[in-house]
Amino acid sequence: MAQNRSSATAAAPEPVARKLGRPLQRSFFGRSVHEVAPELIGATLLVNGVGGIIVEVEAYHHTEPAAHSYRGPTPRNMVMFGPPGFSYVYRSYGIHWCVNFVCEKEGTASAVLIRALEPTHGLAMMRRRRGVDDPRALCSGPGKLCEALSISIKENALPLDQPPIALHARIGKVDVVTGVRIGITKAVDLPWRYGLKDSRFLSKRF
Repeated sequence: MAQNRSSATAAAPEPVARKLGRPLQRSFFGRSVHEVAPELIGATLLVNGVGGIIVEVEAYHHTEPAAHSYRGPTPRNMVMFGPPGFSYVYRSYGIHWCVNFVCEKEGTASAVLIRALEPTHGLAMMRRRRGVDDPRALCSGPGKLCEALSISIKENALPLDQPPIALHARIGKVDVVTGVRIGITKAVDLPWRYGLKDSRFLSKRF
């Protein structure tokens, strides 16, 4: 039997919109991917006003074989080789869209994969897009969050500091944990996954 709205809410209290930090500019991303990735934890990602707090990311660098840029530029990954502060959107396994933020200087081809959000803005819209009610299931994975925020190839190569995308810095300190990345078969031992400690919105526990 389908779970009704009231019981789902009782099991998983509604996230609430919080005060937004300062807007992040493209210059924020012109640094080491390993500096940017943990600093994105606690930041807020909005697409056309819908989104939430980033609680999980993964870093990818062109020097390691799990990165799409490892073997050089292709029509699909060309944006990774451009300037920092742009989106890189690709389809995973031909099914789900995934969104990344390009980092480091032009030509470096490094990026941060956004893995999970705590939904805080536009939950009704996200529920309609995802067809699920529990807020914990709306954005707990890279494909889920792209569906919830209506991110697809049309958002590829867009600047991260201009509409429809808005990024706001986290406010205050957060407790960031690290671990190995998920769903890859190469460079599996690198601890380049970052997350918000004890968040109930992660795609997978650390």
